[in-house]
Amino acid sequence: MRYFVHIGYHGLHFNGWQKQPGILNVQGVLEQALTQVLKTPVFINGCGRTDAHVHASQFFFHMDIEQPWDFDLVFRLNKLLPGSIAIFDIIPMSGMQHARFDAVQRCYDYFIHTYKSPFLNGLSALYLLKDLHIDKMQQAAALLPQYKDYRPFCTSPDKYEHTICNVMSAGLTVDRSGDRLRFQISSNRFLSKMIRIIMGQLLKIGKGELSVDQFEHYLISKETPLLITPAHPQGLYLSKVTYPYLNLPPRTEFSAILQNQVDQFG
Repeated sequence: MRYFVHIGYHGLHFNGWQKQPGILNVQGVLEQALTQVLKTPVFINGCGRTDAHVHASQFFFHMDIEQPWDFDLVFRLNKLLPGSIAIFDIIPMSGMQHARFDAVQRCYDYFIHTYKSPFLNGLSALYLLKDLHIDKMQQAAALLPQYKDYRPFCTSPDKYEHTICNVMSAGLTVDRSGDRLRFQISSNRFLSKMIRIIMGQLLKIGKGELSVDQFEHYLISKETPLLITPAHPQGLYLSKVTYPYLNLPPRTEFSAILQNQVDQFG
């Protein structure tokens, strides 16, 4: 029987989601825990791939299990897994739904703080910047849903069949003091490092190193910027994954706390 598993993870100390030999990754840790608890080899398929040190407020994977279990699997897994990975729900499916290919929308959040804070370290990206042109950053972010081809904002566009992304929404919010920022973007799919590259371009706009017109020129012409500087990975969260048959609210707190603080003052 196929099951969807709803999880969240703090990715700072992981080298991304995808299983790779000899490298600490989320998929490998989960498969090891499932195999140990269910006493049979378990292989899982995730809803996407997050980069090294990127977080997930909401993530789904699917697994096929032949024999049902007669104990609280969520409880046992959470006892065994490290504190940086949490299991929220295990959902039996009626068919062979696919965690990656069936997703119709993915939403990411990127958090920035502009002052050193021991409490935000690893949960938000630190940029010691003052007097950012927030209005221009917001203008540029608002342009994103008007365009479909994101080839200029991808590290390896030629590995894809196409670079079309249906960006449904994008926006930048800031708290009243101007030192906490949240960029949010939702789309049916994302390209390699696309969000971190966009965030890097928005920061250049905020610093006055790039104009909004130049930013839009990349979207229109599909020309890759001469210098691509992706934003730090630890500010990025996969925060919502939506399916035609499954639409659950995120359960993790570490992203929600930051989001609520920004929203409160935005």
